[in-house]
Amino acid sequence: MNVRPIPQRSSGCVYLVGAGPGDPELLTLKAVRLLERADVVVYDNLVSSGVLDFAAPEAQRLFAGKRRNEHTLRQEQINALLVQLAREGKQVVRLKGGDPFVFGRGGEEMQELAAHGVNFEVVPGVTAACGVASYAGIPLTHRDHAQGCLFVTGHLKDGSANLDWEALVRPHQTVVIYMGLNALPDICRQLMAHGAPATRPIAAVQHGTLSTQQVLTGTLSDLPAKVADSGFTSPSLLIVGNVVKLHGTLNWFNPQTGATSCLPPGHLENLQFPVLNASAAH
Repeated sequence: MNVRPIPQRSSGCVYLVGAGPGDPELLTLKAVRLLERADVVVYDNLVSSGVLDFAAPEAQRLFAGKRRNEHTLRQEQINALLVQLAREGKQVVRLKGGDPFVFGRGGEEMQELAAHGVNFEVVPGVTAACGVASYAGIPLTHRDHAQGCLFVTGHLKDGSANLDWEALVRPHQTVVIYMGLNALPDICRQLMAHGAPATRPIAAVQHGTLSTQQVLTGTLSDLPAKVADSGFTSPSLLIVGNVVKLHGTLNWFNPQTGATSCLPPGHLENLQFPVLNASAAH
């Protein structure tokens, strides 16, 4: 009987860290501590510069981002890079926008690391759906409007959106569509064709949580034209459902100043983090 050998563990470690939706102040304490101690930071396209600023000046920074029709590294190459760095004994922070397990391919990278005997940990992040919706003043659930929430990706396949339209058009729920801006006209057509009313509210949020954040609201019938006229670009998030109607009264975030009505901008700049025991960090 052939017995598969147990992979030998490397001395390095890979931390799959959620970088959050953009605003650096939404990072977890653990994410900040690991960035400060990382030998190498491998980061995605959606990681903001403010998040990268937490890394030590001497840390090596490697861009592994993916843009529409433009991949700096294929996923297989990223997987191999993480394995190689860990085998060199490096402490690697793999930074992913939002949360590593929500459309971040974190599970795929973990599988590769496990197959090669590489030590790894996962540090959750504020996923884009939650962070962006919060900064847009759109609650994802609300007793009067939505008793459930679906997260889906709007990537196109063979020229058409490949989604479970029957599930997405049900009432009393919120649908958050990642990476759907370029497919917005097709998404709205498909939702209406599968039974959603043309008046169903929908919002597009560009650069959510950042100083460049913009929010456009409308309906399935008119939002595509509004977005086309606005010149919206990615990264943008789509939110579909009656909760979108609350944006007008719950819109608390001022992108121009980064301030709220409660606290001045930069109120956390001097926040001091307690020292983390070195054995806990690595």
